[in-house]
Amino acid sequence: MEKISYEDAVKELYEIISKIESGTLPLNETISLISKGKSLIKSCYADLDKAKGKLTEVKETLGTLFEEDC
Repeated sequence: MEKISYEDAVKELYEIISKIESGTLPLNETISLISKGKSLIKSCYADLDKAKGKLTEVKETLGTLFEEDC
């Protein structure tokens, strides 16, 4: 699967959910969409973990800078 942005992944997840909730899809298409949704969710979690790491770095850097000023 090609890497897409977090925002695009979330948008696609909402579209998948809407299609599945419609209840009009054949079973095999529903299963395929569930599988794609699972991959998108994993991608989103990876992006969020990466962002959390960056925020932690910034927080630690700011903390160090403020400690040096005191």
